[in-house]
Amino acid sequence: MSETVITEQRRMLADSVADYCRRSDPLRRVRALRGTVPGFDRSAWREMADLGWLGVMVPERCGGLGLSIAEFAVVARASAAALVPEPLTAAMIATTAIVESGNEPLQTVLLPKIVAGELIPALAWQETIGDLDPASITLAARPRDGRVELSGSKRFVVGACGADGYVISARDADGPALYWVPAGTPGLSERTMQMADGRPVADLAFSGASVPADHRLASGETALRALAAAIDCGNLAISAELIGIAHKSLDTTLDYLRTRTQFGKAIGAFQALQHRAVDLYMHRRVCDATFDHALRMVEASDDPLLRSAAASRAKARSVDTARRITREAIQMHGAIGFTDDCDVGLYVKRAIVLSAWLGNANAHRLRYAALTPLEAQ
Repeated sequence: MSETVITEQRRMLADSVADYCRRSDPLRRVRALRGTVPGFDRSAWREMADLGWLGVMVPERCGGLGLSIAEFAVVARASAAALVPEPLTAAMIATTAIVESGNEPLQTVLLPKIVAGELIPALAWQETIGDLDPASITLAARPRDGRVELSGSKRFVVGACGADGYVISARDADGPALYWVPAGTPGLSERTMQMADGRPVADLAFSGASVPADHRLASGETALRALAAAIDCGNLAISAELIGIAHKSLDTTLDYLRTRTQFGKAIGAFQALQHRAVDLYMHRRVCDATFDHALRMVEASDDPLLRSAAASRAKARSVDTARRITREAIQMHGAIGFTDDCDVGLYVKRAIVLSAWLGNANAHRLRYAALTPLEAQ
């Protein structure tokens, strides 16, 4: 595919998100939906499906657009800049696990419904605080009466509230495995908590929950590869979201510096604030370049280790940048920045949540160091 076609696709996706956000006023919805379950609007989800966002990375044979994480990053960045509350990235992560599983019969059933907005998936893989190794699986899957019985728990499942089903990692007789578990399965319970930005997250407990044997998406090394691909794409998408937040927060702050007056002139005329603004702008430019390079690395190679290293590099940089810019945005707004009516506070909270999801900056710096030869760092 030519560079011109790729650029046009990404421009159309960005325009689609921008137009939707102008019409739907996401910030108003964020304030109205925070603290509620599921924390998003199902009718908005269907509209996003109609716009094609849910099928960006789904193969064309299953009704999707057949594009890459680079195109989804356009959607993630633009929607995060408007703080869209719908769990787009969470659903993409679970969808990627299904796509990478290679299970065509289940893909044929699940993916068209996901693309149409009729089925919202979530990925449940983490079991222990601080353990980000996808292979650390203790949830057991045992055959019983022609079905598979699941016993164990999953922690911090973003997008679980309101999901229609879960891609879960388990350990069965063949080793690691991925299973599709519909929401409402008997023996599956959900404990909901509230994240810093007011959106819900859930822990899932499986106590004798059973699914048909043909709900196994993948097993062995295939399951681990699918899970790793989903998590890496997730970290790249989260990086794009953080970049969207960083851009919007800095732009909002610069507008405030131009209009807020003190001692008879705009506070942006004060040299101390100008220096701080330039410093933040440079951090943002470096972050943009780092992320663009990471995407080029992923698109140029099928090497899963290179993809993981690129994802960790992008995540670490975007976390540091977004946290710094949103924190400074609060300070540069002054006392009004601490009020609930000021939008920058919403961006700070979303950045805090995204920074921890799938590993914080320190975790990804360590991961990058482990994945990258010393001479290449």
